Amino acid sequence: MRKKILLLALSLSVIFANAQRRPGASPYLTQSFNAGAVHTINVETSGGSITVEGGKGKGTVEMYVWPSNSDRRKQLSPTEIKAILEQYYDIDVRVEGNRLIAKAKRKNNRWSDRTALSVSFVVYSGTAVNSELYTSGGSIALANVTGDQLFRTSGGSLKIDHAGGKIKGSTSGGGIELSNSRDNIDLSTSGGSIQADHVSGTIRLSTSGGSLALSDLTGDVNAHTSGGSITASDINGTFITGTSGGSVTLKGISGNLEAHTSGGRIAAAMVRTKDYVKLSTSAGSIDLRLPRTPDVQLNLRGSRVMVSPLNNFNGSIDKNRVSGTLGNGRLQVAATASSGTVEVSL
Repeated sequence: MRKKILLLALSLSVIFANAQRRPGASPYLTQSFNAGAVHTINVETSGGSITVEGGKGKGTVEMYVWPSNSDRRKQLSPTEIKAILEQYYDIDVRVEGNRLIAKAKRKNNRWSDRTALSVSFVVYSGTAVNSELYTSGGSIALANVTGDQLFRTSGGSLKIDHAGGKIKGSTSGGGIELSNSRDNIDLSTSGGSIQADHVSGTIRLSTSGGSLALSDLTGDVNAHTSGGSITASDINGTFITGTSGGSVTLKGISGNLEAHTSGGRIAAAMVRTKDYVKLSTSAGSIDLRLPRTPDVQLNLRGSRVMVSPLNNFNGSIDKNRVSGTLGNGRLQVAATASSGTVEVSL
């Protein structure tokens, strides 16, 4: 018999109940497993969300099922949904060695709105786990896990909280929320905004259609958007950021900074500097505030350039350009506004 039939005959805790996933709803299927023995979680579904929450002493996987068409959600009974699942879907929920597998795939049978279901999985696991998660029609959430996390969705948001290790995720149609996480992080979206807070390590964030809101990041940070504004505060390390269509507002920045925009203003306030600060805009002004430093090399250009009084400055100061050094020029500061003013205070 097929694996999907065999799993129903195993000594699992299986519940056939309310097919709609809403607060207080019971899962369609529940399976317990040894959380300490499972080190890899592989979840795949074509029409629902995926949640993995670690830090649990007892392992559990829950499957929720409901009609994809919202007009039919109150019309199908659990018995009807069970019949649709058996005829049109392959369901595979099992533990194989140290791997938990939970998959819901449509068969090649012809299906319609009447037979289309959303199948979501919620996994409660231990903390030290790797995961591979894929869905084409729902959100993905990860919490309290440490390991290699690889995940992708074509139609939902990503939410990552208290995660560590190598984290790589993408979505084509939703926003990203990242918090309380660390190590090596690479997240991208083609259609949403990104929020990140209290994150450390090597951080890569990118969106093609939303804004960036970043705070309390430490490490090597690279964050870009093609269609929104950028706001960031309390960033410590090397921060490289840019947008093609919005303003950039930065405060509480410590370390190296590189920021650019093609369509807005840049305002940056540094509390500590390291080796360089590089700012550029094609259609706005630049306002840069630096802590007092005796050693800096300035290269400032704009329709008008204003800089605080410079003692023992070796270079040239013009209306639209300032170029030269203070002291040994250790700190490199470059700011270019193609059609706006540049104001720098030291």
